[in-house]
Amino acid sequence: MNIREMSLNGQKIIPSLELNMEKGKVLGIQTNVQRKKILLAQFAERGDAYLSFAEQGEYTRLTVEELLRFMKSLSGHDTPVRSMLQLFQLGEYQKVRIADLPASKKIYLSLLRVYYAQQPIIVLEEPYFQLEEPDQLAFKRLLEELSEEKQILILTANLEDALISCDAIYRLDEAGLHLLDITDAEDEAENAHETGEAEFKIQKIPTKKNDKTILFNPPEIDYIESINSSAVVHVAGETYTCALTLAELEDKLQHYGFFRCHRSYIVNLQKVRELITWTKNSYSLRLTTGKDSVVPLSRTKLAELKELLNI
Repeated sequence: MNIREMSLNGQKIIPSLELNMEKGKVLGIQTNVQRKKILLAQFAERGDAYLSFAEQGEYTRLTVEELLRFMKSLSGHDTPVRSMLQLFQLGEYQKVRIADLPASKKIYLSLLRVYYAQQPIIVLEEPYFQLEEPDQLAFKRLLEELSEEKQILILTANLEDALISCDAIYRLDEAGLHLLDITDAEDEAENAHETGEAEFKIQKIPTKKNDKTILFNPPEIDYIESINSSAVVHVAGETYTCALTLAELEDKLQHYGFFRCHRSYIVNLQKVRELITWTKNSYSLRLTTGKDSVVPLSRTKLAELKELLNI
């Protein structure tokens, strides 16, 4: 599936890229709101893709049963409504008007339109936004069933939502798609046991998000800071915790162009755009990260940084 390059005011927002989707796997793309809208607009041009937008709403005067019956007749789906109520775990809400449903149930009900879609590709924008956990789990199971016959893509600005049901997650920025290396915590422990005492060069930085371990390539990292004695890794506007100390991270990353610019900060020098002088003894580094990120530069580190950058 081809994605066209898009630029704004001469700045590349999305490069031209090829997106490989397949049945049996739910694919996720985590990116900012601007890129997400651009992708949705391109998918909207396709006749083989069904788009589910965030907060698209429903016919609030209908009951749950009436809405499912309407969806069934509109799509030509042959499964009885009674079976759908059971499959969707909505039996107790059968006669309830949509206007009277809890907020999470309204969103969940709206998402169920994807089950009736005839297109082979399903693209969902923020499907888990504001869903409560029971509805998240119910919709996750539904997507697993749908993925056996359809290609499913989730677009989200929130990595935590992508982790709920995606088999593979990419981060999209101006450079393209970056596959996130994600494992369950149990898998991580098992792999560590199998590795034993074998020596190897660390090329990925392990971080945590919910119950998942996410491994980042060093170039993906913008900067790392210490908050309450814990290392926090910043990547494309998202934050991830890391069990390593700042000193350990400095040692592992020094060969990848990272610099301990402050006692509480390590910065990726490839992301530095500007050296800011506030006063004679106060400095900061502005980064090219899509957000206006600024990290402090210690006065004692200024001469060392200038030597590294030949300035």
